[in-house]
Amino acid sequence: MKPTYLSIESSPGSSFSVRLFERNIFPSTWHFHPQYELTYMLTSTGIRYIGDNIGTFQPGDLVLLGPNLPHSWKTVGEQKEKVSCIIIQWDDSFFGNWLDKEELQPINNLLRLSERGIHFNPKESLTLENDFIELTKLNPMERLFAFLKILQKLSLNEDYKIIAGTSFGNSLTTKESERINIIYDFVIKNHLHQITLDEISEKVSLSKEAFCRFFKLNFNKPFFVFLNEYKISLAGKLLIDTDLSISEIGYECGYNNLSFFHRQFHKFMHMSPSKYRQNYRKILLTT
Repeated sequence: MKPTYLSIESSPGSSFSVRLFERNIFPSTWHFHPQYELTYMLTSTGIRYIGDNIGTFQPGDLVLLGPNLPHSWKTVGEQKEKVSCIIIQWDDSFFGNWLDKEELQPINNLLRLSERGIHFNPKESLTLENDFIELTKLNPMERLFAFLKILQKLSLNEDYKIIAGTSFGNSLTTKESERINIIYDFVIKNHLHQITLDEISEKVSLSKEAFCRFFKLNFNKPFFVFLNEYKISLAGKLLIDTDLSISEIGYECGYNNLSFFHRQFHKFMHMSPSKYRQNYRKILLTT
């Protein structure tokens, strides 16, 4: 299955779309659309896929995506509450030639960076929560001004990370997209046992050598780095979502060697599991 193309309509009386998304779980379809997308997470936790990147999401998560960048948010495991997020989408033509104006250059620069996706610091994003909620209640004219104000604040915020790698392109063939979806699904369902190159390459009908070349070309990393990245993202979700001990979380994510788990966690998160949990709880206490 290739990334699904989604057709998006503007909100009634508006030149862009604002909606409050509420469901029991996130549909896991990997999709794309020609619109920009700004997603603010109100509740729930899980794992998001953007281009060649895997990351966790939690309340306060804020991501800006450029046009045609494949993405998917996925809830994992038992959920304590329904998914709730605010999604804003707009066409490239939304600003017309206004992006040439000097006053809008910070926003113009922000939109250019969004081609690979932007993740904003959760501590800063949480301060905008009321602004996002208010968008869903305003009349069209007020909503437009409030939206521009949010973009202005984000364009002046320097605390962000670019998400997808430089090697990830938007011109995947249908066959390549199918293979990437098969890889994602297989990793999700089988990460607790020792996945071999024979297994995963057979799933996408490639030799081991051809699979390694395909994966490195599209993800700019070897498959087993990607697999550990997924498992550590899952560990990050459990650290946020549960009170399980760090050892229990290591085992839950498929690591039988806890020393290796700690090394991998520090490699991808640049901090220890305990520090990661402490930092998240500190954000909640200070907002």
